[in-house]
Amino acid sequence: MVKLVLVLGDQLSPELSALREADKTRDVVVMAEVMEEASYVPHHPKKIAFLFAAMRKFAAELRADGWDVRYFTLDEGHTSIVSALLAVAGDTGAAEVLATEPGEWRVISALEDSPVPVHQFPDDRFLCSHTEFDAWAEGRKQLRMEYFYRDMRRKTGLLMDGDQPEGGKWNYDHDNRKPAPDEVTHEGPLQFQADETTGEVLDLVEARFADNFGTLRPFSFATDRAGARAALTHFIDQALPKYGDFQDAMLTDNRFLYHSVISMYINAGLLPWREACDAAEAAYRAGHAPLNAVEGFIRQIIGWREYMRGIYFREGPDYMHRNVLGHTRKLPALYWGADTRMKCMSTAVAATRDEAYAHHIQRLMVTGNFALLAGIDPFEVHEWYLAVYADAYEWVEAPNVIGMSQFADGGIVGSKPYVSGGNYINKMSDHCKTCAYKVKEKAGDDACPFNALYWAFLNRHRERFAKNPRMAQMYRTWDRMDDTHCAEVLERADRFLAKMEQGESV
Repeated sequence: MVKLVLVLGDQLSPELSALREADKTRDVVVMAEVMEEASYVPHHPKKIAFLFAAMRKFAAELRADGWDVRYFTLDEGHTSIVSALLAVAGDTGAAEVLATEPGEWRVISALEDSPVPVHQFPDDRFLCSHTEFDAWAEGRKQLRMEYFYRDMRRKTGLLMDGDQPEGGKWNYDHDNRKPAPDEVTHEGPLQFQADETTGEVLDLVEARFADNFGTLRPFSFATDRAGARAALTHFIDQALPKYGDFQDAMLTDNRFLYHSVISMYINAGLLPWREACDAAEAAYRAGHAPLNAVEGFIRQIIGWREYMRGIYFREGPDYMHRNVLGHTRKLPALYWGADTRMKCMSTAVAATRDEAYAHHIQRLMVTGNFALLAGIDPFEVHEWYLAVYADAYEWVEAPNVIGMSQFADGGIVGSKPYVSGGNYINKMSDHCKTCAYKVKEKAGDDACPFNALYWAFLNRHRERFAKNPRMAQMYRTWDRMDDTHCAEVLERADRFLAKMEQGESV
């Protein structure tokens, strides 16, 4: 009997487990653009366009390979994935659906409740299975990424010299913290012209999602596997050698520096993680790129990416609602482009609006840091990140935000909250030079808000963090400050937050 094979928008891989389990001569592939998936958060228009165009092209590839593909465009009116499955089941008489496990609990639950039974196979495009991650985590008091990463290096053999790490160290992050350079010699990620398929999708998205936050055009993402591979090659050849040194740096007038901007291709299934890592390692072996750059790049993929997925599935569907710090403030309008005098925030949000992209330090130490210091509800922060970035899927985004960025999980991901005052941003960027606020001023309305918010955060969460060995020094510094000055700092933080909550520009 015919079976249906479900392929989701982030599963655009020929080696998908559901396709392997199916019979090409008999079974029917189902792919659908549905409003439920396009609108459960207000996705960036570029993200929607990227996925719809890539889905249409992958469907064409499957047809060319001999598959019977039933593809529904958004205008064909199916509101949900299950609705599309029911329609094709009615046409074909299929009584079973083969699917690769989705990357979001929400979709997993929808498939489990489908009237047509869905068999969900493991997504073995990843390096580490749920079972393997749970076995690694079992009995550990702390689930630190560094130790997981070392096991993944051993498993893959990437940057290994026998049973030892290449160069004698596992991690070269200490070498990858140089401040912003005076000049960037890389022109940025490879740009692609929209073809007919992409152009049709852009028109659709422009008509249906005009009110979503984000700039749709110009649109320059690759939307097929050949383009994704070309983007990888461009990064390896042009940017990887300096990626490590400046991966934490930020510049007002350069949004990409030496970053790869290929995570959306990997996460959608267009570019296998192994291909990216092998290309980077080959560049090191050939003497093209230094070890600190290549190790840092590979760690992001087989370390953080795999670790985040492991945490997401281990912690379960309630993870996104964790809020151990009790933060309840609403996400302010400045995250959606409202005016702000904070140069670092306006720069990061503008890049997000225009590119559906910001690099990891902008996400962690600017927009994420501000949200944590300001006490914003972590679920609202989570939904914002999920909405605005082209590479965001819940399995990778939620642990990064709920765990690493907002410390809302109480320390499962991070041993301390990633908070800082303005000095860190001043060191790693050129933003403070042209900011309306003064990063060196300690008090007053022109003082950098990050400074007052930082000390106010430490003060209100003292009971939880004062004994943390990585934060004890900062509490000692706070305790040495004059009482009058401390009171002024806390008052400054309260005034700033009150003004922000009232909708005034800050």
